[in-house]
Amino acid sequence: MFKFLLLLLTAVAAFAGDSHPTLAVGSAAPDFSLPGTDGEVHRLADYAASEVLVVVFTCNHCPIAQMYEDRIKTLAADYGNKSVAVVAIQPNDPSAIRVDELDSSDMSDSLDEMKTRAAYRHLDYPYLYDGETQSVAEAYGPKATPHVFVFDRQRKLRYEGRMDNSYRKELVKTSDARNAIDAVLGGRDVLVTHTGVFGCSTKWKSKQASRIEALRKIEAEPVSLELASIDDLKKLRANPTGKLLLLSFWATWCGPCIHEFPELQTTFRMYRGRDFDLVPVAVNMPDEKESVLSVLRKQHASTRNLLFGSQDTTALQTAFNEKWESGVPYTVLISPEGKIVYEKEGEIDMLALRRIILANMPGGDYVGFRQYWLKP
Repeated sequence: MFKFLLLLLTAVAAFAGDSHPTLAVGSAAPDFSLPGTDGEVHRLADYAASEVLVVVFTCNHCPIAQMYEDRIKTLAADYGNKSVAVVAIQPNDPSAIRVDELDSSDMSDSLDEMKTRAAYRHLDYPYLYDGETQSVAEAYGPKATPHVFVFDRQRKLRYEGRMDNSYRKELVKTSDARNAIDAVLGGRDVLVTHTGVFGCSTKWKSKQASRIEALRKIEAEPVSLELASIDDLKKLRANPTGKLLLLSFWATWCGPCIHEFPELQTTFRMYRGRDFDLVPVAVNMPDEKESVLSVLRKQHASTRNLLFGSQDTTALQTAFNEKWESGVPYTVLISPEGKIVYEKEGEIDMLALRRIILANMPGGDYVGFRQYWLKP
């Protein structure tokens, strides 16, 4: 599914709709006043001293945008002493993003999540949020993330389009945005004033209904519960699924388990279109099945759900992992080869776990997508 989505990115961006036209070359830079990840409000006038203003519409959740974060940093650093200001703006409405559209991210596109991403990836350029009203995005008309706009000293648009020709850094041959910046700085005509963009389409507010409908479908999915034997636990540990398998051992009487359960289900919904699966395993006694089912139904847990099928919980624990001697929550991530790549007794850091999942996601996708999630 992930490959299919990537193949559609260009087409989706191209046909995002004429209801959000892109700013025409030669137009004046639309004004903006937006909150940034640095806690400050940034205005167009704040960058009046710069000879060139570069506005990059980008976001958190898009894998293509992620590939350009370091390039935006490098662009800002390379031109910082040449009177070029680089400003990134996040145009998406988070309430218009379906959970399955987060299949390549640890989080969505809210301002708080942007702040978290900026800290995690050490983003030192202005990163502004327009997701609440999208008024700035409406004025500029970005078709996808990333989408670059280069303005001259008079704040007339001289170039709009892609940053370069490939999200794979090793395949970059044409640095379109840099070429435009250099031409403007040198007082020359920009030879190429427009290029098509490649990335995830802008998530306009009109898409909110699609997100709500997707949530309704999730809530309508059936919830079931199976009793797990010793052999079942051994099989889980071996992981014959061919997928990256996340196991969450929990109990109805475990407060931390109940607290993290919704986010585990969200994680499942984010990544289940890829080679990933989640199996929650309740360590309650078999005669507590109805109590376990009650929790699962409240959470719309359409995962494969298991319940210890014997009162001999020690034997079941040992069958899965003889070194597991403590309580719950107990979380284990197992590779398709049966290797434990993450293990935690006690509450988990959900963002850290999602990043580990993304760094270990199997499949034939571009290796850079996984490398991105290794600690910077």
